Amino acid sequence: MKRIFLLLILVCSFPAYSQLNVTGTVIDSSNNLPIENAKVLDVGSNVSILTDVNGKFSIKALGKIEFSKEGYAGVYILINKDNYSKDKHIEITLSPITELTQVLIEDYFRPQPHKYATDAVSTITANDINRGNPIELHPVLNRVAGVFMQNGTLNTNRITIRGIGARNLFGTANIRAYFGDIPLTDGNGESSIEDLELGTVSQIEIHKGPSSSSFGVGLGGAILFKPEYAEENTTQSQLTTAFGSYGLRRILARASTSLKNSNIIVLYSNNHTDGYRENNEYDRNTITLASDFDLGEKDSFSILGSYVDLKAGIPSSLNQEGFDNNPRQAAFTWGRAQGFEDINYGILGLTWKHRFNEKVSNNTSLFTSFRNNDEPRPFNILKENTNSFGIRSRILGTHLVAKKKLNWTIGGELFFENYTGKTFQNLYEDFPIGTGSVQGNQLSDLDEKRYYYNLFGEVNYEINKKLRFNAGAHLNQTSFDIEDQFLSDGEDNSGEFDFDPILSPKIGINYTLNYNVTFYGSIAHGFSTPTTSETLLPNGIFNPNIKPEIGWNYEIGTRYKLLDDRVYGSLSLYTLRARDLLVSRRTVDDNFFAINAGKTTHNGAEFELNFTVARLNLGKRTLNFFFNASIYDHTFDNFIDLDSNFSGNDLTGVPSEVTNSGIEFITEKGFYGNLNYQTVGKIPVNDANTTFSKNYELLHGKIGFKNSISNHFNYDLFLGVNNILDTDYASQLQINARGFGGNAPRYFYPGLPFNIYGGININYRL
Repeated sequence: MKRIFLLLILVCSFPAYSQLNVTGTVIDSSNNLPIENAKVLDVGSNVSILTDVNGKFSIKALGKIEFSKEGYAGVYILINKDNYSKDKHIEITLSPITELTQVLIEDYFRPQPHKYATDAVSTITANDINRGNPIELHPVLNRVAGVFMQNGTLNTNRITIRGIGARNLFGTANIRAYFGDIPLTDGNGESSIEDLELGTVSQIEIHKGPSSSSFGVGLGGAILFKPEYAEENTTQSQLTTAFGSYGLRRILARASTSLKNSNIIVLYSNNHTDGYRENNEYDRNTITLASDFDLGEKDSFSILGSYVDLKAGIPSSLNQEGFDNNPRQAAFTWGRAQGFEDINYGILGLTWKHRFNEKVSNNTSLFTSFRNNDEPRPFNILKENTNSFGIRSRILGTHLVAKKKLNWTIGGELFFENYTGKTFQNLYEDFPIGTGSVQGNQLSDLDEKRYYYNLFGEVNYEINKKLRFNAGAHLNQTSFDIEDQFLSDGEDNSGEFDFDPILSPKIGINYTLNYNVTFYGSIAHGFSTPTTSETLLPNGIFNPNIKPEIGWNYEIGTRYKLLDDRVYGSLSLYTLRARDLLVSRRTVDDNFFAINAGKTTHNGAEFELNFTVARLNLGKRTLNFFFNASIYDHTFDNFIDLDSNFSGNDLTGVPSEVTNSGIEFITEKGFYGNLNYQTVGKIPVNDANTTFSKNYELLHGKIGFKNSISNHFNYDLFLGVNNILDTDYASQLQINARGFGGNAPRYFYPGLPFNIYGGININYRL
């Protein structure tokens, strides 16, 4: 009996003595960063461990090892004495799951599954960006429910979220934007997102509505661009070339290396197009650096920088007759003056991350930027120089309160910006046609100092396994100091203006009904400050009565997944009520100044549905279908401008509805493709609602083939077609445009007709 007992002990203990000590690192495939707290399971012994803060693990195992983490597709490997030695360090790559209910979002403190969020968040992955031509941002953002990006040219854009920002005359305002921890929003509240090279982005996260207080309370929300880093323990290079209609040319070169304690990626790109319209040439060169250095178990340091050299023609908008009969022409005065913008733009951020202990950590970033712009326009020549500096710091904590998890963060952001703007006469009319813009006498010279501080705090408490509570607050104060350096015109526009501090609270809940369905609701306050030009009266004196636009957002929603996670999506209903709407008022001298003259009500519904028709072999062969819809009922609640009463009218610049649907396939043999179909409802182009742009439909598609020649070399061939239906449509609107000299107002920017592009992506890995 003793012999049998000893034999059983030897048999049971033999696997333990024969196990190997397996070490390695688990990384995120979307950004090549290490994954903390990933589960590493030895299936044979059922023993599991979690990866550390650097994604590293060490486990005794033999046979099948599984790697998993919520929000990622799990993988497994087989370990034996023939394929593993004691000196080997393996690298495991986990791919983020793109289902809305499982994808990880940055959130206020630490990444968490999207299904636990208390606000409306949408995530765009690198794969989503690469569905089309990555020189263009608008097709990417326009596939997101609640987001609408108008695109006059590659350098003329306007992004709105739930109708906020639609009345901004030029560019994107009322929305906060960040690249990593570096603000892309200037001191005037405007964001030049379209200048960012999409090849440097691993993920885009969009918080809709004023609910993300840790990233500044733009009334419309926040857009967070996450940079891509080098794949761990590899050195590789990549070259992408693409060519297309209307002189499209794209060249992208990337080199990256990752050693034991460092991660560096450098990218250069050139994007060029001759343009569909006259005076529409576009050329942009970009250099981007992303690096991360491990300074030990508790500290890391990263550098993120980008430089952009851009020159682009400005064809401007057309009236109805020009849009219908000759959309390729430039507006007459802009074509005659050969208007353009020549921009040099750079950003640089340094971030230090420190873990005090397992419960408390700190992230601190120093950032700076500059922007030089030379812009000849028919009415003058503008020369601008902007320099900014700031610091952003957050303390993050995780504790147990009454045996329940409490996450919290407190922090602040301090921002300084110096702006110099000069204007000169444009004498193009005094010279022969074809000469273009000619600089004349100086007209103005303004020096501005813009600065603000943001203080924020937020908590997320897990009341029980089903119910989570979130609350936060954000305090902001913005100031402008203006010094007029040009006094020969007899006017002095110098002055100081400080807005009162604004406190914006928020509260939200998330309830998990079961594994398949979660509900959420939130109430959040937000605001958007006027630009410096909107604070001036016609005589150049500051208007002491000007106020920020302020609003409250109320929202409820649900996220769902059905049929073994093959069907997933979300539904949200919201109402946002904004007051002190800024509008432009005309004087008898045909001058303009801003007043707070209105209230708007933004009611809407957003629906998203995704259906995975087929998924085999850990996602290597898939067939996916998606559909989303945004229904807008945005109106002027109370809006009286001089003798005109626009109360009850539809909000200018917002479509009645937008839908997106599409299908995507990926095969085991390397073939892939997608079709995307979008419909856009009619859009009012003036406050009186007397003129609307017509509704339209767009169909885009792309096919490709990926293959590996060896373990070191792979390639991707692709061909894409935009506007397959050759639809005539207005891709951007100049709202409330006015006609001069008896001419009709120029409301419309023509969109690109049928166009094609193709290219190859080559990757070499040492």
